[in-house]
Amino acid sequence: MLILLPPSEGKTAPRRGAPLDLAALSSPVLTEARERVLDALVGLCSGNAAEAATVLDLGPSQVDLVERNALLRDAATARADHVYSGVVYDALGAATLSSAAKRRAASRVAVVSSLFGLVRLGDRIPAYRLSGDATLPRLGPVAGVWREALGPAVVDALGKGLLVDLRSTTYVAFWRPDRELAGRTATVRVLHEVDGKRKVVSHFNKATKGRIVRALMEDGRDPRTPVALADVLRDLGWTVEVGEPTTKGTQLDVVVSEL
Repeated sequence: MLILLPPSEGKTAPRRGAPLDLAALSSPVLTEARERVLDALVGLCSGNAAEAATVLDLGPSQVDLVERNALLRDAATARADHVYSGVVYDALGAATLSSAAKRRAASRVAVVSSLFGLVRLGDRIPAYRLSGDATLPRLGPVAGVWREALGPAVVDALGKGLLVDLRSTTYVAFWRPDRELAGRTATVRVLHEVDGKRKVVSHFNKATKGRIVRALMEDGRDPRTPVALADVLRDLGWTVEVGEPTTKGTQLDVVVSEL
C-alpha cells in the first residue's frame, strides 16, 4: 500500500540541521526535475522580492518567505514529517506513532510536493513556499514539470500494492494513474453529514484523512483492493460507502457527523 498525501501550505522551519542534499532524497529518478524546480524558485526569489511575492501569490506580510526560498540550498533541513504542519499532519501525529507504525509509515506514506515531487516522511527537507498551482519564470507551471516526471517514481514506490490517493485537487493535477493502475487505486472523499445532508468541509476532510492514515499505520493491515480498504476502515470505526470503479480509481466516501 502507498498512501499519497498533499503537502501543507504552512511549514515548520528547522532551526538547525544539515543543508539540503537532493541526491540523498528518496526516488532519485526525480533528482533532475527537482534541480530544475529548485533552480527556478531560488532564481526567482534571489531577485526582486516584490516581484517574486507576486509570482508566488504572497501578501505584503509574507515577504520573509521569499528570502527563505532564496536561501533554500543552504537552509537547515529536518524530516519531512517535522516540516509539514497543519490539519492533516496534526491529525496524523507522526511523532507519536508507535514504533511499528512509524516503520510502516516510512514505507507506506509519501507526500506529493511542488518542489520535490515525491517525499517520504523521513526525507530531510527545508521549509519552503511554493504552491502547486504556481508558474515560475523560465520553467512554466510547476504541475507541468511533475506531470512529466512523477509517474515512474510513484509506480516504483507503489510496487504491486494498493494506491490510496488522499491528495487535494491541486496535487491530483501533478499525476493521474493510468487505466491499468486505476483498478488498484482508491480515492477518499470525506463527507460531513448533518440532519441527513452531506457536504465536503475542508477542516473535516483534512483532519479525517490524517486520522485515517494514523489508524491504518497503527492497525498494520495491508489491503490490496479498494473494497478491502473499505472493510478495514469500517473495522476501525468509520462509515464508508464504496463507489463504482472508474478509469480514475474507486472512490470511497467516508461519512462523519462530528470532528
